[in-house]
Amino acid sequence: MRQDEIWDADAARRYDTPGEGMFAPETLGPTVDRLAELAEGGAALEFAVGTGRVAVPLAERGVPVSGIELSRPMVSRLRTKADEATIPVVMGDMATTVVPGTFQLVYLVYNTISNLLTQEEQVDCFRNAARHLVPGGRFVIELWVPELRRLPPGRTATVWQAEPGYIGLDTYDVLRQHVVSHHFHFDDTRRARLGRSPHRYIWPGELDLMGRLGGFELESRHADWSGAEFTAESRSHVSVYRLPSAP
Repeated sequence: MRQDEIWDADAARRYDTPGEGMFAPETLGPTVDRLAELAEGGAALEFAVGTGRVAVPLAERGVPVSGIELSRPMVSRLRTKADEATIPVVMGDMATTVVPGTFQLVYLVYNTISNLLTQEEQVDCFRNAARHLVPGGRFVIELWVPELRRLPPGRTATVWQAEPGYIGLDTYDVLRQHVVSHHFHFDDTRRARLGRSPHRYIWPGELDLMGRLGGFELESRHADWSGAEFTAESRSHVSVYRLPSAP
């Protein structure tokens, strides 16, 4: 499953859920607040900008936002909300694609770095972020914590969400650090819709080493965008990496 096959026109059409899920004010609001703070009045670049879930409200806050995106259907959805002059987007992958200019902030939200399926590509993503940042600039990553403690011997899957009309589960390949997320949507009929996406999971310590290889130091890590303490029980984290300032 290639990423450009996963994020097709049908996925783009279903992605936006205004006011709910990822688009709920209690989820999106703290994300935009924190990113606007970290931008410190400078420009921001979103890797995998998608339909503009974060980029559009961030731009409305007065932060100049550019994007990189692999999926043309996702960008087509973005263009119904903001034109090229408002949020310029360069088509390509986030590990290698270069955007004109320099930025105070580069960010990757909602586990998207795990869409890169090799450690080498993930390290290249850090290096690409560094390439776009001014001295002292920040790279922010939102990422889930692998749930391997929930896998007893012989079991390869965890159910991470179950609610009316939806079940989400992950199947793990611990040898390659690969996960396939399975999304089952159903109603009262006998029919269900299945969506799947492959990922390479990253431990926080491994992510920090990738940052070092890219020239970054870890500045902070919290359990969410509101700044909750990150603990051994946290299911995800928001990690802020920073380049050295100019001498």
